[in-house]
Amino acid sequence: MNIRSLTRGDGVVIGAAVLLFIASFLHTHDYLTSTAWDGLGMGLGVYVGGLAGAALVVVNRCLPQPRKVAGLELGTVGTAFTVLVAWILFWDLVDPGMYGAGSGLVLGFIAALVLAGAAVATPLVPALQAALVPAPRPAAPHPYGAQPQAGYGYPGAPQPSYGGQPQPGASFGGQPQPGQPAPAAGGQPAPPFSPFWFAVPAPRPLFAEDGSPAPIAELAPGTWYLAVDQRGQGLLTEMQDGRRGVLQDASNIQRG
Repeated sequence: MNIRSLTRGDGVVIGAAVLLFIASFLHTHDYLTSTAWDGLGMGLGVYVGGLAGAALVVVNRCLPQPRKVAGLELGTVGTAFTVLVAWILFWDLVDPGMYGAGSGLVLGFIAALVLAGAAVATPLVPALQAALVPAPRPAAPHPYGAQPQAGYGYPGAPQPSYGGQPQPGASFGGQPQPGQPAPAAGGQPAPPFSPFWFAVPAPRPLFAEDGSPAPIAELAPGTWYLAVDQRGQGLLTEMQDGRRGVLQDASNIQRG
């Protein structure tokens, strides 16, 4: 689980869940000292349902790959829970009975409404998709093959060297040798690609080098990855476990 993959929307979900938990201990009605925990239907059925929904949304975000329950992703199930809890508390607030709505019911509805709104809006609103914990910037860019300093975020395993000086000469047929930059428009050689570290602002899929449409992994915010080559508008990326793939959406990345 990678907590750095949490977004601002997930932070709102967590805060609303804490507020909902606090509201369950306050008076549900004005003229009664009862709380939500005095009845199984309200305490376990409604308030705990909202907390369970928030937990499913957050856990689904932390997992490297989405998990499914009965064909539905955990995040989808959790969002449905939060919406249902907000709906129940809304009608309890509209018709609280002869004793009137207490602070626990009012605060609980507000928390449930914020919780459901954040769960639904996070996949739709770019501002809520930003990383909750920004990736730490390195003290200085590290050349490919050098081990990053402590806290850089990328494993310090030895890596093969890239970006070396091109070898003179060309192979048979006038094709450039491996490692030699290909000629650009006008016959001028293109500048060699310099590998660099980067972090993504939101979870993004990584696709296979052969162009397969199915993603092979997901890049998570808060983790540094190594761009080893340019592939059109995308980047050939190396992950911590040595796997490589193409990041097709390289917009707004944070360079190290």
